[in-house]
Amino acid sequence: MADKLLKFSSSPHVKAVRTTKQIMRHVCIALLPACIAGVVFFGLNAALLIALSLTSAILSEVVYHLICGKKLKEIYAGFDYTSAVTGLLIALSVGVQTPWYAIILANIFAIVVVKMIFGGTGKNLVNPAVTGRIFAFMSFLSLMSNGWVNPNFASLSGASSINAETNATLLTDLLKGNAPALSNLDLLLGTGLAGCIGETCKVALILGGIYLAVLGIINIGYPAIYIAVTGLFTVCLNGFDFNCFLPAILSGGLMLGAIFMATDYTTSPNTTLGNIVYFALLGLLTAGLRQATGIEVVSFVILLMNLFVPLIDKFVRPKPFGFQKQKGGKK
Repeated sequence: MADKLLKFSSSPHVKAVRTTKQIMRHVCIALLPACIAGVVFFGLNAALLIALSLTSAILSEVVYHLICGKKLKEIYAGFDYTSAVTGLLIALSVGVQTPWYAIILANIFAIVVVKMIFGGTGKNLVNPAVTGRIFAFMSFLSLMSNGWVNPNFASLSGASSINAETNATLLTDLLKGNAPALSNLDLLLGTGLAGCIGETCKVALILGGIYLAVLGIINIGYPAIYIAVTGLFTVCLNGFDFNCFLPAILSGGLMLGAIFMATDYTTSPNTTLGNIVYFALLGLLTAGLRQATGIEVVSFVILLMNLFVPLIDKFVRPKPFGFQKQKGGKK
């Protein structure tokens, strides 16, 4: 008995219904509609880019574990799909014109530097996919921000101002005070919109969000706060013109970021009130910085707010387990 090691932890002992592996597997499933839509809209190149990103993310984690001395059997047993989610999100947040080496480097940076060096799943300070995307964007700015590829489906409204040469997106037109180049229906479906692989068709993203909400993996109210605040603050910044609301929430990477990136368990607050504050601030910053810079800023805003999550958790603390407020206001 003396030779046996006893493992113990402090109470309370709570067993989760789902494991991290199960949750991340469901997130991969929820991202499938956006992946399929991206391939339908942008063709074989999109499929190859998604496959490359997914493979490089998983291999980055495997190679890191091998270097640290783990055996393949151990790596396989501990695989929790978080690297797969990161790879899919990075692929969906870039355009098909992105060079292959930028995708590989983005995934290596996201998995090795942002996730594994800090201790692995659940210990990263910021969202790996967001950080990997920003790393690629800053490192290969000219390659990732120019030459956007037009989708296979033209605008339903007959608009023709969006093209790969000028990269005139609806968001840019809106922030410059010009009339939107595409209709709201075009923007919802992604028809005629040259953009990132997974950001184009908002219907696919919404379907993925509904899937996660039905399973109880995310609280759909949180991304709804982010999206609504972004739209309403954009309306305020444009002279209370409510015609700006739908273009603001249906453009850029807002839907992808709000549903799949900002809701990351590790990099979001621990309390309900903390999450309300977090997602409301995300909306205010996104609308404000979009207006100030004239570019899409969702990834940068999520990264910035990830750094403030510990501060939010410090001031908005959860009630202790078993807490009951006594009559007369005494605790």
